[in-house]
Amino acid sequence: MPDQTTDPAAGGEAFVATLVEFGRQLRDEEVPVGPGDVLTYCAAVAELVPSDLLDVYWAGRATLVGRYEQIPVYDRVFRRFFLSYDEDPGPDRPFGVRTRAEARSVLQVPETEPGTGEEQEEREAELGLVASDAATLKGKAFRACSDEELAALRRIMRTIRLAPPRRRSRRSVADPKGRRPDLRRTVRETMRALGDPPRLPRRGRRLRLRPLILLLDVSGSMADYSRNLLQFAYSTGRAAARVEVFCFGTRLTRITRELRHRKPDEALERAAAAVADWDGGTRIGESLHAFVRDWARRGLSRGGIVVICSDGLDRGDPAVLAGAMARLSRLSHRIVWLNPHRPGGPDGGRYRPSTLGMTAAEPYVDRLLSAQDLRSLEEFAAVLPGLR
Repeated sequence: MPDQTTDPAAGGEAFVATLVEFGRQLRDEEVPVGPGDVLTYCAAVAELVPSDLLDVYWAGRATLVGRYEQIPVYDRVFRRFFLSYDEDPGPDRPFGVRTRAEARSVLQVPETEPGTGEEQEEREAELGLVASDAATLKGKAFRACSDEELAALRRIMRTIRLAPPRRRSRRSVADPKGRRPDLRRTVRETMRALGDPPRLPRRGRRLRLRPLILLLDVSGSMADYSRNLLQFAYSTGRAAARVEVFCFGTRLTRITRELRHRKPDEALERAAAAVADWDGGTRIGESLHAFVRDWARRGLSRGGIVVICSDGLDRGDPAVLAGAMARLSRLSHRIVWLNPHRPGGPDGGRYRPSTLGMTAAEPYVDRLLSAQDLRSLEEFAAVLPGLR
């Protein structure tokens, strides 16, 4: 990608010049992009999040592309201009989770300004770039990161787009590989073909995304992780079709509405202000019991994936936690527990719960994964579509 900033407030003319240059390259590929189209593109990106590569993509897709056959050309030019590669990752997901995370790390890490060696070293130290590229940051535990590294991780985290598993609904849609014949379309095709339809239309079950419910532990023992998990929840809400987010410490708080704000920083500030027991005590059992009583029993978690992000340090009665988990397992499709103390990778298979709360909850957990670094969250994003 060209060496211009993607923040219009900070870059100004350089930011606009980047978008203008992108429009010029589209014209070189015979996509009819005029000056008015480029102005509309710049105005659209300014209303979105310019540092979000996905927003930049769809803003251009909506304002610069006028015909369906121009989409492959637009995708090819966008990959070459913003991602610096030409290969096609596939028609289903043109920008996968890993690809977008790497792109964000390139877009968000600012370049050092020219100067003397000492000035450049001081500049790199201020930006937190000394021996900390994107790959290193992904494998570094949240609690061991500096403030600058955490800020870079959160910017990368905004690109994560989760794909919840799908379920077959009772409604049917046209499907060439469906099991049932489509009688209405068969009659129409027969009348259109004067008694000899060319093929037998079929119908299949419509696939719908399963609901995703996130329960985030924001107690004092999770202070090193709660802010990053909240950023992860915000990114999740922008990706999945139906996402509900709750925080709990000593009581349960629903923050779904606060996280719907377009600007990430303001959304996180509103969510943090809504939680009265942030960095307080921990009563996981009572909080889950409140969720089951007030929300899950009303159908919120029916057929959904419940993700609990907690270290399992519960000061309440373990019997209450076990009872709430048992009822929650009956009311939901799958339960995933993200524990920051569980090692990621191959070592996680040898993990054994060391807290009384985790011991009580583990029999009702379908998948126990790590949440200690960004690579662990990417692992969860890869596992999620397979929870059928």
